[in-house]
Amino acid sequence: MTSIDELFKASGVGSKRKLEPLRDPNEIYKSARLSSNGQSSRHARVEDEAADKDDVEAGPVPPPDDENEGDYGPDLPPDDDEEGRFYGGGITAQEKDALDYVDDPDPTANAQPDKFDSAWLRRTALNFEKRISKNAELRAKFEDQPQKFISSEAELDADIKALSILSEHPELYPEFAKLGCVASLVGLLAHENTDIAIDAIEIINELTDEDVSADDDQWNALVDALLEADLLGLLVSNFERLDEEQEADRSGIYYAISIVENLCSGRTATAEQVAENDNLLKWLLRRIQIKENPVSQNKQYAAEVLAILVQTSAKNRRKLASLDAVDIMLQLVASYRKRDPEKGGEEEEYMENLFEALTCLVDEPEIKTKFVAAEGVELCLIMLKEGKLSKAAALRLLDHAVGGPGQSGTEVCQRIVEAGGLKNMFTLFMKKQNDSQTTEHLIGMFGSMLRLLPADSAERIRTLAKFVEKDYEKTAKLVRLRREYAARVGTVDDAIRTEQNGMDADEKEEMADDWLSRRLDAGLFCLQTLDVVLAWLVAEDGGARKTIKKLLADRDETLSVIKDSIQEQIEDIDVDDTEAKDTRDMLSTLVEFLQ
Repeated sequence: MTSIDELFKASGVGSKRKLEPLRDPNEIYKSARLSSNGQSSRHARVEDEAADKDDVEAGPVPPPDDENEGDYGPDLPPDDDEEGRFYGGGITAQEKDALDYVDDPDPTANAQPDKFDSAWLRRTALNFEKRISKNAELRAKFEDQPQKFISSEAELDADIKALSILSEHPELYPEFAKLGCVASLVGLLAHENTDIAIDAIEIINELTDEDVSADDDQWNALVDALLEADLLGLLVSNFERLDEEQEADRSGIYYAISIVENLCSGRTATAEQVAENDNLLKWLLRRIQIKENPVSQNKQYAAEVLAILVQTSAKNRRKLASLDAVDIMLQLVASYRKRDPEKGGEEEEYMENLFEALTCLVDEPEIKTKFVAAEGVELCLIMLKEGKLSKAAALRLLDHAVGGPGQSGTEVCQRIVEAGGLKNMFTLFMKKQNDSQTTEHLIGMFGSMLRLLPADSAERIRTLAKFVEKDYEKTAKLVRLRREYAARVGTVDDAIRTEQNGMDADEKEEMADDWLSRRLDAGLFCLQTLDVVLAWLVAEDGGARKTIKKLLADRDETLSVIKDSIQEQIEDIDVDDTEAKDTRDMLSTLVEFLQ
């Protein structure tokens, strides 16, 4: 019959990050079989027993009647395995059978149950609680005599690991929580033996893994019980007491971070509850600052979880910003101004997660000020000029920093001009081999700066001058880019019109989201941003207006194509959205200049 260990190994392998193996499994197996003096503990007992028998008759043992049995002494029988149980320390077949019986007196005791239902869960829960109580009693009674409670600890260890099967039966999660077992399992994170605590951490990680096929009610029942039992506080205490210099402890911290990721990936409310734990956030921020060469998996994972937290909600972003996350992360990415991390390694992913977190943070209006104060603009401009792998990430970060609703990005736009960033931006813009993402981020920044820089300010005049210089070459490139994006979107629009033939109103409404997605993939957003930038230039500079009209006329187009594009944007704005009112008013004003 299949053993319970084999069943656990056969459980599904998920797509989320897995801990990398650090040791050869054979090496672990052998080390577990050896005592402190390097000898097999079983063999040692046989030799000890033999040594105590002083009255054993001297001389060789007579040969056995059966040629397949007998004591072979130091030599191995022909079919013995040199890598087997005793590593060549010969024993008789009878002794071998006796030792096997000691190992497992009842081979059917660990047989897998036929059915995993409420009855099985109640029996399992009862036994689990008994193991915990027995171990606690023996530890209290024989505090200074570990040999008296070590066997109960081994039994508890086995029972914890046996709970892994629950991840294949999430329908039992609500009852598992109701029986109080979740609280008991979480309580084991405070166990004096860190091996027991790590076992409990691993099981909680398995039960909350994203690959578990639990529905919302089942997942919520489990997670609510975990949080109510102070899971987060106990995880933090284990972060503090485990020593990453030790392999087992390092794995324990990895699985603990994985639990935090699982909780953040489930629902926004839970992720916000996680972020309310200051000690947890402070530990994650400290962990990403520890200097390592090479960057370890746990350091990278801590950065990844921070990125997930800030992606989840504005509340989490503001919380992390209050802990100086912006300044800390900018200092960490500063090391990549001229140096690239190893391609495909943990450090590359670590750097990407830091930039991802910063990009999400600067989306919040009040955090943009912190970004400017921490000299984030200057750092990004240096990376645009000198960076390699960091260049694209720095450009994306700047695009988010200058954007956003209202006037929140004005300070960032002004600092870009003051720091001499226009030269870096337009030099990059005029390169011939830019990828689409680079182009779209630059165009987005142009649009934000023309929208936010105050009228008649020195910063606005300097920005407009860049589009005028060298016989309007930057303006001409904007028109060429508009043609390219308009052609892509037009191809998709033609295909959509063909599909619409013969469709009724309900069918068209059902396909509306899919059609919009296809238009966006073709570059609709960038086309609309280009038209806004061109409209600003038409409104601000007479020479730019003439240049744009002339270039459009080369394809038998007029300013009306830009006007129609902006009019479409106005129609898509929700009239009830007060935050979008400024954008609507701005676009309506630009339309008047395109008559």
